[in-house]
Amino acid sequence: MRSPHRIATHPSDAPLDDGTVHDDRTNDTAELPATAYSNPYDELGALAPNPLEEFLHEEKDEPGADAPWTPPNHRRGSRRRTRFAGLPLAAKAVVAVLVATAFLALGDRWALLYAEHEAADKLKDQMKLSAAPEVDIEGFPFLTQVFDKRVDKVKVTVPDVAADRISLAKVSATATDVRIDGDGPTSFKGAHIGEMDGEVLLSFEDLNRELGASQVTFTGKGHDQVLARGTLPVAGHDLKVRADARIQRNGDRGISTDIGGMSLQLGDLATYRPGTREKEGLHLSRASADRVSKETSKAKALLSVPAIVQRLGVPDSVVRGALESDAKLNELTGAPKFVNDVMGLNLIDVAMGHPELLKKLGLDPALLDGLSKLTRPVLADRLTLAFQLPKLPGEGTMALQDVTVEKEGIRVRIAGSGIGLGR
Repeated sequence: MRSPHRIATHPSDAPLDDGTVHDDRTNDTAELPATAYSNPYDELGALAPNPLEEFLHEEKDEPGADAPWTPPNHRRGSRRRTRFAGLPLAAKAVVAVLVATAFLALGDRWALLYAEHEAADKLKDQMKLSAAPEVDIEGFPFLTQVFDKRVDKVKVTVPDVAADRISLAKVSATATDVRIDGDGPTSFKGAHIGEMDGEVLLSFEDLNRELGASQVTFTGKGHDQVLARGTLPVAGHDLKVRADARIQRNGDRGISTDIGGMSLQLGDLATYRPGTREKEGLHLSRASADRVSKETSKAKALLSVPAIVQRLGVPDSVVRGALESDAKLNELTGAPKFVNDVMGLNLIDVAMGHPELLKKLGLDPALLDGLSKLTRPVLADRLTLAFQLPKLPGEGTMALQDVTVEKEGIRVRIAGSGIGLGR
């Protein structure tokens, strides 16, 4: 560093060559020597470093500076390999185990789906189903079960199983202790089921569709009763039908129905109940019987038939007097007993040979012929809900257990054991 220069503030006080001091106060116009004056800005500039020194300074070349230029490598794979190579050995082992586990799980699921598909196809062929059932094999991993040739639990759901006149809406079962017959997941030959529990649903919606050609609907009532309500066409007339069916188990594979309370309403004219007992047959309603007792022409038409008079238990003398005198007729038909007796007449029996009587009473004679053919067994068969479960294609036993009537339909619990399939 340079030493600072002292700037002379009074150059005129500098000594001369002869040792005297010049006083500028006495001679202001005297000229100063050229060497005695210095520029203060130059001295300040000398103190600061030169800014161009660093810029113009040439640095020495570093080693490898003369190496030829090569393009940069932007491939990501090399960076990933570098990152993976930098992982510890334990981390690499964990990644390898996870990858292997994923492949094993994928293979296990593929084998499971294949086995379920093969089992569904075999059930469809052996049970002659319209559609393949749903088979769900539980348990993980599946391959270990296959190698052991034993599956803990299998769920099977079969929709729309034909059972006589109707089809079952749904048959679902859970099989346990299932032994597989085959050499591997791709060579499934059959199975042996140790135990099986399931249920059968007979839907009212299906019953209304399959048996409701006569516009009859079925609804549940109570634990074991089904009500049938609707209309039934007879001889060109839509008659209101009603019946009660009691559901019960019939053997190991069947459901039977006891049809009772069957009746057909012919408007407000008459009621038909199939059968041969006293209260069965074709009977006038109370409203119709009242009209007969009050209308002279209808009352005389009724009393003109000897078979009806005999059934009414009216003496012949009283009948002759009633036919000759309206007053005596009104006296006879006005009695409460007469209305009840008329309601008790079975028009099927007494009017076969007197079709004109039905016309006078307001009934179509064609109904007489149609109703006579609609016997109790025929009508009960049209309303029956009985069915039989299909037989198993292989060995083993399966039986019906509890039968209950619910809101959506008839539900039956089933149980089986020792069932063999696909052999």
